[in-house]
Amino acid sequence: MIAEAERVFAPAARQALAAFGIEPAALRFVNLSENITFRATDARDGAQLVLRLHRPWYHDIAALRSEHMWTRALTRAGIAAPEPLLTPSGESFVQVEIAATGEWRWAGLARWVEGALLADVVAREPDAAANARHFARMGALMAAMHEQATGWVPPTGFKRHALDADGLMGEAPFWGAFWDHPVFSAAERAMLLDLRDRLRGALTRYGKPARTFSLIHADLHPYNVLVDGARAAVIDFDDSGFGWHQYDLAVALVAYQDHPDFAVFRDACVAGYRSVRGLSDPDLALLPMFLLIRDLAQMGWYHQRPELPRAEQALRLKERIFATAAGFAPPV
Repeated sequence: MIAEAERVFAPAARQALAAFGIEPAALRFVNLSENITFRATDARDGAQLVLRLHRPWYHDIAALRSEHMWTRALTRAGIAAPEPLLTPSGESFVQVEIAATGEWRWAGLARWVEGALLADVVAREPDAAANARHFARMGALMAAMHEQATGWVPPTGFKRHALDADGLMGEAPFWGAFWDHPVFSAAERAMLLDLRDRLRGALTRYGKPARTFSLIHADLHPYNVLVDGARAAVIDFDDSGFGWHQYDLAVALVAYQDHPDFAVFRDACVAGYRSVRGLSDPDLALLPMFLLIRDLAQMGWYHQRPELPRAEQALRLKERIFATAAGFAPPV
């Protein structure tokens, strides 16, 4: 699969690098997911770069440029994230053709961020206290991003999607109609529609207080956090948009809900967050609701991507959703 991905996408990657004025001394395929990622070495100075070929249907060019506006602002605020680069003519993205498929993709370039994936670090580390320190760093990193976002005025023309009550729990949520996944029976679908409406009502009543609603990463799971010694960095802002800070916390923690050290990880992440930015107890009390919302959004994503072999994951996710929903009462 890797060899085939390189064959299909490497020519376009080289074309994009040339448009950025880069002659690569090395070009290595990294990942095939929603976007196609390559790592390049600049022949001039050895700088390590990351090139992304964006999926054609997800974001238009205004939204892609806006993603780079925010990540550039984050790096200027001292937050470890990929620093976007420009073409010699000052463009953030170039469009390249994938000759093997006939499609066109926008390509963006940034500086490579070193580190090990937090998910891999946690999986290897048997000591809960050591892992808790990593989650505390992730919480502090998240809080620093929220602190920057709440004080930042986006430039004119800035465009990103909203993960608000409608974006998460509306009739056409951003990540798909989770209730229509074929893993659910007709009766279960009806239950989910009722749950969706109750969650949307709770989010609407909560509102969008400036203290907890701003630009968020929205996909800050431990595969998008890098650990390099005592330093933590964040990558992949493709899903970033306007949403609640507790949703970022939920994304960071949701995959560990069944882990025996979940409470330790959660408390460490929250403590790390609060070491940088305030989070009141009433606002934190909404975290279980956002964990459930993230699980539902994940099911919507599975439904949007039927080509991916996720049947086993969908069944496990279904079990957790209904186990959680059985004792869940959205805030009034």
